[in-house]
Amino acid sequence: MRHAIEFVGDGMPAVVSTPNIIQFLERTARHTLTPHLEADERSVGLEIDIKHLAPTPVGQTIHCTARIIAVEGTKIQFQIEARDDREVIVRGLHKRAIIRTDSFSKRVQEKSK
Repeated sequence: MRHAIEFVGDGMPAVVSTPNIIQFLERTARHTLTPHLEADERSVGLEIDIKHLAPTPVGQTIHCTARIIAVEGTKIQFQIEARDDREVIVRGLHKRAIIRTDSFSKRVQEKSK
């Protein structure tokens, strides 16, 4: 039940939480870009704008898609969608940035001081 909403019980069924579906969608977008990146590049999430349209019982398969719809320099925008076995459950937009791991690590290190 690790993907369930926190307030299961008292009449609330175990359904997949919105934050977990966002995680699945972000991972899908990241995996979409990975084959096209240099060895020292990664992508990080910048924005997400979704509508959670329907509940999905915990244990049901969720299929996620991420389709690139715009590229502006190092920023990539995706149309994202998640479906369960019956219907679309989430639809929206997601933006990611391509970063260099060394520069990103230096920035994080500076903030840690």
